Amino acid sequence: MPDKKLGAWSLDSQLLGANYWDVGWFGLLFTLMIIVFIVFNVKRAGKGQSLFIRRISGLNAIDEAVGRATEMGRPVLMVPGLSDPVNATAVQAINICAHVAKTAARFSNPIIMCAYSASMFTLAQEVIRDTYQSEGYPERFDPDSVRFISDRQFAFAAGVSGIIHREQTAAAFFLGEFYAESLIFAETANSIGAIQVASSTEATQTPFFIAACDYVLIGDEFYAASAYLTRDPIMVGSLVGQDWSKMVAIGFIALGCLNASFQQRSLAAKTEEIYNAQKSNPEELAKQLGALADEQKATFSISRLIKADKPPKDLDLKREKAPPEPGKEAETK
Repeated sequence: MPDKKLGAWSLDSQLLGANYWDVGWFGLLFTLMIIVFIVFNVKRAGKGQSLFIRRISGLNAIDEAVGRATEMGRPVLMVPGLSDPVNATAVQAINICAHVAKTAARFSNPIIMCAYSASMFTLAQEVIRDTYQSEGYPERFDPDSVRFISDRQFAFAAGVSGIIHREQTAAAFFLGEFYAESLIFAETANSIGAIQVASSTEATQTPFFIAACDYVLIGDEFYAASAYLTRDPIMVGSLVGQDWSKMVAIGFIALGCLNASFQQRSLAAKTEEIYNAQKSNPEELAKQLGALADEQKATFSISRLIKADKPPKDLDLKREKAPPEPGKEAETK
């Protein structure tokens, strides 16, 4: 048998299905339920059924922001985060920026997209070019509208801030992964009166955007943006299927809390009753408490649905001792 290590297990636990040992059969059932929900809703959307997605005010403000920039004759700025290399968050940010570029192309309004990395620059340039071609205005695409600024965080922040001031952008879109530079961008654009739509996958930066921007996509709104804007059946169906799964999960959590609360209340009452009746007889008290514990084990509990399974006996898996913390090696010796 191969001698591989993954985490604390001495074998390749991914091949052994150990990712489901912590949740047992209920984890498999819940995973299957999510798949069924998503496939069912994708089929519903593909058949032309209208699936509801609630209004996202930040995305509805795109036309307003681009229209205002057109009236003022000033460009639209887009920053698709500081992802390096390109990941799912970056692609989602680029998709939203492509919709902004599509709206700007119709109004013949100039755009500026600032890229943090070379890979992001290449992807953004191709996506924006394809957007202009799909709208039927390939001649309006300016290759210099997509700019590589710097792959250093605060050099990038300084470069983008300088562009905002020099170009006097009328609308700014900050979407994707942002860190300490988020407030620099937001305050700079706010100082020139630009309309700002922002969203960050970093929860620590969202409050800064809320304080300084006009519209902010919070949490799942960022990931739901492509489905909301494009109304693509696969995206919309996947989004609705995931929402169904979340509601089921919330329901199980609520039922589990109620079930545990009632069980603990009943156990406390029975324990108090036994103690008051048998406190003068320690042997009988211990006996009845033991019987009560056995009764509780036999009582149904929702928490037991996700009880961890034991690894198969024939795998001969062994747990390794955790290494000592840095600086404590001398103490253990």
